[in-house]
Amino acid sequence: MHEARHLTRPSGAPLWVKVTAWVASAALIAVLGFAGYWYFRLQGNLNTAPLTASGRDKGTLNDATDRLQILIMGTDTRDGKNKAYGTSDQSSGYGNSDVLMLLDISADNQRVSMVSFPRDLVVSIPQCTDPKTKQVKAPRPDSQINGAMSEAGPGCTVDTINKLTGLEIDHFMMADFNAVKELSNEVGGVEVCVNAPIDDPDSRLKLPAGKSLVQGDQALAFLRNRHGVGDGSDISRIKSQQQFLASLARKVRSDGTLTNLPKLLGIADTVTKNLTVDEGLANPQTLITIAQRLQKVDLAKVAFVTVPWEPSVVNPTAWVQPKEPDAGQLFKAMREGVDLTNPNAAKPKPKPSATPSSTPSSTPSATTNPAPGVDQSTAPVTVANGTGVEGRSQELNTFLLAKGFLVQAAVPAETTAKTVVYYSSAYRGAAVKVATALGIPQAQLKPSADILGVQVAVGTDFASGTAYQTVQLPKDIVGQTAADQTCQSAFTG
Repeated sequence: MHEARHLTRPSGAPLWVKVTAWVASAALIAVLGFAGYWYFRLQGNLNTAPLTASGRDKGTLNDATDRLQILIMGTDTRDGKNKAYGTSDQSSGYGNSDVLMLLDISADNQRVSMVSFPRDLVVSIPQCTDPKTKQVKAPRPDSQINGAMSEAGPGCTVDTINKLTGLEIDHFMMADFNAVKELSNEVGGVEVCVNAPIDDPDSRLKLPAGKSLVQGDQALAFLRNRHGVGDGSDISRIKSQQQFLASLARKVRSDGTLTNLPKLLGIADTVTKNLTVDEGLANPQTLITIAQRLQKVDLAKVAFVTVPWEPSVVNPTAWVQPKEPDAGQLFKAMREGVDLTNPNAAKPKPKPSATPSSTPSSTPSATTNPAPGVDQSTAPVTVANGTGVEGRSQELNTFLLAKGFLVQAAVPAETTAKTVVYYSSAYRGAAVKVATALGIPQAQLKPSADILGVQVAVGTDFASGTAYQTVQLPKDIVGQTAADQTCQSAFTG
């Protein structure tokens, strides 16, 4: 007799358990497939280039928890898909950098600064090696900063700003014209404001007075426009760029984009198609991690700053140069991680100091070091003026002579950001005394085999006075924050 079917003992797990397990497995496979698809898609979109043109290794960095400094560059090349914006004789190859902003995210995600460098800023471009041709490009003193990219790619621009500021930039992002167009379309337009109508045939920007929503070609025209805003200069164009980015930040935050994965992936897909990054940023997860860090920052703590400038002595009608001591104080604040919206607030624990961008200038008599036990009061002391301020060496020489130091003739030096006191091995005691007299922290003392005695290599952070000061930023150093809704001035002629 056969056992009744409905009385048969079931074998294995119940059917509902099997179905649930199958559904869960299928869902897991789908999620992994989705994640894998987007990972490889975004990674395939990206172009990469070396972080620097000097071969320097950035070292270990945690993009999720460390302070991050990312140089954002726009290239004006007309090669490839950018040919719609001009011809190759205007700019080809790497192109020039028409936008230069340093994005600085604090380690605690409490503040962000966006520091703009005028494209016509006169700087010293260091020696750079083109990563494609391996051609070594000689240093170029007194050159426009936007030309560093055309020398040897984005890494040369990174090296140039490192040299100017005394920083060690962590990453870079380089975008072309299409990046702005497509990003503005992806977010549905960005609101901008002008105080009077603009109709500029050069950039093809046409806006009524008041607020407008710009996207696509109009968004690009707003960012590129120079002759239609302010005084018609690149400095006025920087204000447009800062207003646009502040408005974009407000929109992305209000739309919840940074917490909406599909929206975030859509923007990431759009941007990465027009983006070149350093190898450290070539991981899509890193880009998303950085975006999620920005989500946590109070918009009132996102500061937009322009490097203080004045007409250049090299070409005062067309170029500008860092205005001292304001620029030096800004660079010092950047190195120390100061909250630019509240410079007098307690400072966070500083990141390890960057290696000085210049080496001490050799004195004519620097051949051998004196024997151990030498009288420290006989140490020859020299001043190397790297401030860019004429007469600075004489000012400090007079002060040190009055303090009883054995001061020698000043030695020439290239402009550098950070003040350092160098000393030969037998004269550390004298170096401590010199640094103390000038108020320079002992952390800024460094041994050197290239000098005899003590050398004060004065940087732009010590461009005036005889006492090395803490940060003293101009009151108006922050042009606006991301929380501020500003209105650009139309060109009045």
